[in-house]
Amino acid sequence: MHRCLRLFALSLLTVALAGCTAQAASGAPVPPPKMDATPAAGAQQTAVFAGGCFWGTQSVFERVRGVVDTAAGYAGGSASTATYNQVTTETTGHAESVKVVYDPSQITYGQLLRIFFSVAHDPTQLNRQGPDVGPSYRSVIFYANDEQKRIATDYIAQLDAAKVFSKPIVTQVTPLKGFYRAEEYHQDYALRNPDNPYIQICDRPKVETLKKEFPDLFVRYTGKK
Repeated sequence: MHRCLRLFALSLLTVALAGCTAQAASGAPVPPPKMDATPAAGAQQTAVFAGGCFWGTQSVFERVRGVVDTAAGYAGGSASTATYNQVTTETTGHAESVKVVYDPSQITYGQLLRIFFSVAHDPTQLNRQGPDVGPSYRSVIFYANDEQKRIATDYIAQLDAAKVFSKPIVTQVTPLKGFYRAEEYHQDYALRNPDNPYIQICDRPKVETLKKEFPDLFVRYTGKK
């Protein structure tokens, strides 16, 4: 049994208490970043985010307008330990992550960050997301260049200064040293298993929140483009 499912079966109460999605302290939408990249035509760009079980993170970003492709995988450790069986030991340094390939003329890095903080996960939970506990479920932005680093660190400072969340953001901002695609059965897992109880309780609400809060960015997704 996948670890997410095992932990979910043992901790339904934890899901209810801890939640799987961020809640702004005021109840208002999470504001956009003051610093952002300028929309521009050009080559596709890549962002890598970790925010709990990669099933849910992927299910959010693959439904965002301007996102060309996504992949569930591992980042933060070495290639030699980038397998699910090793990552679940919580000794590899990896975090369950999602690579987001996007068109910078349609969506900016800052817009992706806003979705990451307000829809994809709760950035105030340390080394966990809802029922999933351990450093492989930590919140991380793996930046690919100095611009991504500046935008991410400035946005976290902006949200913390405004006390958008009732607790401090614990998201790490770390250089991307490698992204390793996860086993094929993890790819599009939420899409292919919509009736799974974990998906229904932890991940489907994220998609509904995306649709409600970002209607101009929401697109229906039925499989690889």
